[in-house]
Amino acid sequence: MSSKDLLPKIKKLREITGVGFKDCKNAIDEANGDIEKSIEILRKKGIAKASKRMGRIAAEGLVSIYEKSNKFSMVEINSETDFVAKNNDFIKFAEELSKLSIHTLGKVDNLLKAKMENNKIVEANLVSLISKIGEKITLRRSAYIGKDGSTNFSYIHAPLNKNTGKLGVLLSLETNKKVAEISVLGKQLSMQIAATSPLSIDKDTLDPNILNKEKEIITEELKNSGKNPKIVDKIATGKLNKFIEENTLLNQEWIMDNKKKVKDVLKESAGNDTIKIIEFVRFKVGEGI
Repeated sequence: MSSKDLLPKIKKLREITGVGFKDCKNAIDEANGDIEKSIEILRKKGIAKASKRMGRIAAEGLVSIYEKSNKFSMVEINSETDFVAKNNDFIKFAEELSKLSIHTLGKVDNLLKAKMENNKIVEANLVSLISKIGEKITLRRSAYIGKDGSTNFSYIHAPLNKNTGKLGVLLSLETNKKVAEISVLGKQLSMQIAATSPLSIDKDTLDPNILNKEKEIITEELKNSGKNPKIVDKIATGKLNKFIEENTLLNQEWIMDNKKKVKDVLKESAGNDTIKIIEFVRFKVGEGI
């Protein structure tokens, strides 16, 4: 078939099925240019069925973490229902992706192109899994920590198995202490992050746009409440400082002892040494979808 005839057929098949260029071309070649047969071929392969499901919302799923030699990766895989998130094929898929993610340094685009154990890329296996299970499934995000010289920890809240659940945390510390000396602290800090969902490590790393928006909301709220305009700014400053305290990890109350701040606990634990939080990542399934 000439390219003059082929391209319009590929375009039409893509519009009907929502399937990618390469799969449509292969189907048309196999069907000798017959659109109806091409659709049938795609459906039999599960590709058209999978693509048709992409309009649905997938807000359930799993978070899976993998560790190797003080390097950690974490992925969030979403499904439409919690029932599917407990499916063995889905769990194995999530676990294998977290393992692959350590090699792609948490970059989703690279992860989608990575080869899995069956020698097919993640993207192709994702389509096959959608077709098999019959729900929209997405690789939403991926993260990696493993900076040289760092000491790293992970935490899964209420794990489905050892490294898979609905809420996961990665934490990276810079310290001259041995891992055994701070293993309990590392776990407790990870639990703190899981429980309180801080926006940043400290005030200076908090997105100024978030602060400005919060100040705007607080000021408007106070004006609408009938407060004296002369004291609105003072009250707004107090409320904004409270917001910063609650949403920056170092300034939060320590969940193990609310009379202390996280920064106080770090100082106490460090003694004559140093313990510094470099980075943290928190994934909760479906959050923000």
